[in-house]
Amino acid sequence: MWRNSLSFSSKLVSTANPRNYNYAVGSSLFHSQFYSAAASTTSFASDSLKSDPSRALGSSFLNTTSLSAFSASKLKDAVKYYGRCYFELSKARLSLLVVATSGTGYILGSGSAIDFTGLCCTCAGTMMVAASANTLNQVYEINNDALMKRTRNRPLPSGRLTIPHAVTWASCAGIAGTALLAWKANVLAAGLAASNLVLYAFVYTPLKQMHPINTWVGAIVGAIPPLLGWAAAAGDVSLTAMILPAALYFWQIPHFMALAYLCRKDYADGGFKMFSLADASGHRTAMVALRNCLYLLPLGYLAYDWGITSGWFCLEATILALAISGTAMSFCIDRTAKSARRMFRASLLYLPVFMSGLLFHRLPDNKQYQTAQNLLKSLGLSSSSALPLDETEQANEQHKVQSRNTGARGPPVAYASVAPFPFLPAPTYVTH
Repeated sequence: MWRNSLSFSSKLVSTANPRNYNYAVGSSLFHSQFYSAAASTTSFASDSLKSDPSRALGSSFLNTTSLSAFSASKLKDAVKYYGRCYFELSKARLSLLVVATSGTGYILGSGSAIDFTGLCCTCAGTMMVAASANTLNQVYEINNDALMKRTRNRPLPSGRLTIPHAVTWASCAGIAGTALLAWKANVLAAGLAASNLVLYAFVYTPLKQMHPINTWVGAIVGAIPPLLGWAAAAGDVSLTAMILPAALYFWQIPHFMALAYLCRKDYADGGFKMFSLADASGHRTAMVALRNCLYLLPLGYLAYDWGITSGWFCLEATILALAISGTAMSFCIDRTAKSARRMFRASLLYLPVFMSGLLFHRLPDNKQYQTAQNLLKSLGLSSSSALPLDETEQANEQHKVQSRNTGARGPPVAYASVAPFPFLPAPTYVTH
């Protein structure tokens, strides 16, 4: 997968946009001007010392002050220059979205007590791993980005940074992020982060130039960060942890289908094998988007039924899913750029509102337990008949549920399977 850096850099210089050549020239001039100015200042100080020793102290002080001011100014410019390059390499806005999903997963998996230090460390580790993955993506796609109008000004195609520099930055960020997650969270969270980095950089990225299945692989990549956050908080992955990853997976399909339809020419110029390029009429693209929007409908009910959120979230999530499904239906009927853009904007609105609703209406573990008990009572089942435990065991079970933020989470099958089928006996589930 990795390409030869030297041949790749020479090819880049010959194929990059001529208008952006000044970025590379400016980078080299930056260093040459700094060292030449420093050398001239040092030479002037030595000449003054030889000609007039009485003024040597004052002149050297002035020259040292000016050199310090010059160095500080150039250091500030260097930080600004490379900071901008790293910002673009990391796709910082996209990485922040990944961090938001990971942080939401952490809060959902925290139960009744949230460790804010752990939350910050998880978000920081996720940010570094996401930055590494996005940088490696741009290293691999440097020739493709140079051919596309919206990406040709990125740091690598424009010549502002070299490939070895970008690879070094990606390696440092990826290793540091994974190590931070392993240290401050747990090995499971670090393993999920590392596997997602490999899946994005070395599977999804090459597939973009090989087969349209890349969209579905990319949806898996996007669904892992909230699972990572949950694992960092709870120490395991259970059935209740799948609500937000499922929402992200199904949400990404209409989101990317709309984007691929709007940017068909750009993707074709870049050599990417997107699903919309093999669908001239756009009918199949619209149907895939609509189908995945409909898959979002039951997620609000499942979150409520499994005791993750209150009943209000069920209503809000259903309305959200119907709204984005409506834009997808409009795109199916009228396959134009206007309707595709409307669906794309609806997808941008859906995700933050869905995650905000999850956080606002979430139930801590003790409330989830009470919700389950109320559900059993409403069905005419006592807790003793549903869970054949004596009073001591019931107290221990309730204590385990209340302190579940530091332990393993059991699947909510014991209560969720009763609601749709009240004629079935309540199954038992005992945590050991």
